[in-house]
Amino acid sequence: MAKRSLYQRLRSNAQMRTALFALGILLMITGIAIGPLPGPGFLIVFPLGLMLCLQNSAWAKRAYVRFKWRHPRYGDWADRIMRRVSAARRRARAALDKLDGD
Repeated sequence: MAKRSLYQRLRSNAQMRTALFALGILLMITGIAIGPLPGPGFLIVFPLGLMLCLQNSAWAKRAYVRFKWRHPRYGDWADRIMRRVSAARRRARAALDKLDGD
């Protein structure tokens, strides 16, 4: 049987999930604060915070899905920045549909 990673073991505790969610919120706020500064800080810090929030909160995940449904262009951009598997799968499906349509 495969050994679980440290992150997976930490996420099994409800208090740690809450702490990771709070850390994600803090990283998102920090990302917005450093956005005007030169450099790619926002593009690194904000997605990390968003990923922590999405992984540790069902409420945040539902809100994100609603956002992606209402604004598919921005949702696709956010998925690409976070390197989500769903974005890669969606791009591959669109490429197959394009080939089938030709």
